[in-house]
Amino acid sequence: MARTDRAATERRNPRSRDLDRMTSLETVRFINEEDRKIASVISKEAKRIAWIVDNVVKALREDGRVFYVGAGTSGRLGVLDATEVPSTFGLPRTAFQGIIAGGWRALRRSIEGAEDDRNAAEAQLERTGFCKRDILIGLSASGRTPFVLAAMRKAGRIGARCYGITCNPSSEMARVTDVIVTLRVGPEVLAGSSRMKCGTAQKMVLNIISTASMIRLGRAQRGLMTHVQPRSQKLQRRAVRIISEVAEVDLASAEKALARSKGDVKTAALMLRLGVSAKRGKEIILNSRRTAERIHSLIQAR
Repeated sequence: MARTDRAATERRNPRSRDLDRMTSLETVRFINEEDRKIASVISKEAKRIAWIVDNVVKALREDGRVFYVGAGTSGRLGVLDATEVPSTFGLPRTAFQGIIAGGWRALRRSIEGAEDDRNAAEAQLERTGFCKRDILIGLSASGRTPFVLAAMRKAGRIGARCYGITCNPSSEMARVTDVIVTLRVGPEVLAGSSRMKCGTAQKMVLNIISTASMIRLGRAQRGLMTHVQPRSQKLQRRAVRIISEVAEVDLASAEKALARSKGDVKTAALMLRLGVSAKRGKEIILNSRRTAERIHSLIQAR
């Protein structure tokens, strides 16, 4: 008798039955066809994702932090997004943090049984100083990973905002979160291999959440990474190009302004556009940020 409690991510894909008989080209095209479904699945969850974005923005404005918690592929994707945000948008490294079952060793190899360790989830969260101001986003393809659920329950007990991202429409995660994003990607090409469509869908949603939040916070403007940290030659060249485009000057002038601003892209662009010093440019940015925060507070109070 077939099991009826099997998660959607574990079910066999009826279209995969002849997969081992396909040519390489047929296999590539088949996997690609399955992946095409992901964008439309995410679009159906747009309102819930936007709700999470709004609350991430609110938390960061109030000195809160964002924690991604997951196991296996989901955990690695959370750590990846959290790692990329600081250099891309100029945030402190603690603003976005990834917690993975099994700790840092699990980034490089599978740690058997780590996803079942509920106590480890609470312990890892406590070591970060997780508090009511912070946000926790649980990542689990099945929606029932013990490590993730334990962390989410911990967040709930201390009154922190908690959200979930899963690919299973009927999961325990829905009962322990404020808002849940359900990515109904259906059975994988290989049954249970949630690193495929589930992993891709989760990665896309995390990209949307972090990028949209940074845009809302003014850390990207006119489609440009105006807060990128030029800590490598590649990023320095990118920063110079951004300043050149925003300030409408040549690359040499942009490079000199970047040096005078001590690597602050937004300040350098403002210096060139307004003809002010680096010190005055920083003051203008600080004052505009304070004004924006006062306006936001007034709106929230209504």
